[in-house]
Amino acid sequence: MTTHTITDSPIGELTLVADGGKLTGMYFPHHWYAPDRAAFGPRSDAGFEEVTEQLAEYFVGGRKSFDLALEPRGVAFQSLVWGLIGEIPYGQTVTYGDLAREVGGGAKPKDVGAVVGRNPLSVIVPCHRVVGKDGRLTGYAGGLARKRFLLDLEERAARLF
Repeated sequence: MTTHTITDSPIGELTLVADGGKLTGMYFPHHWYAPDRAAFGPRSDAGFEEVTEQLAEYFVGGRKSFDLALEPRGVAFQSLVWGLIGEIPYGQTVTYGDLAREVGGGAKPKDVGAVVGRNPLSVIVPCHRVVGKDGRLTGYAGGLARKRFLLDLEERAARLF
């Protein structure tokens, strides 16, 4: 059964969606490509304790990666790109072109960018670590201010480790 909860964070309210004990989505208010809220199921705080705890640790700089049961839903190309994003080290960035080269098969940066923008697990699958050519900040489903906040958070925390 799909359920959701809403939790506060330093980057605003986050809607967490799970199905069968696996996190399927995390969305900002006005998220670019969020599904219809009717697909989130009823609101329930039960079952979201681990993700909210790990997010809290991340936002204070104490967690570099997440250890959660995830089930982002997408086609094979999307899953491939989201998997590569999940491998980007904490506090580092890659470009859309870097990801396209890693995907291979003639994938173009704009193709990768379209998939990155539809990442249903923002922050947890760290699409904020994907930047434009020459390190420029480009689109982020939660807005560039949130992307900058997350990158700055990781940069500061990485210096402490």
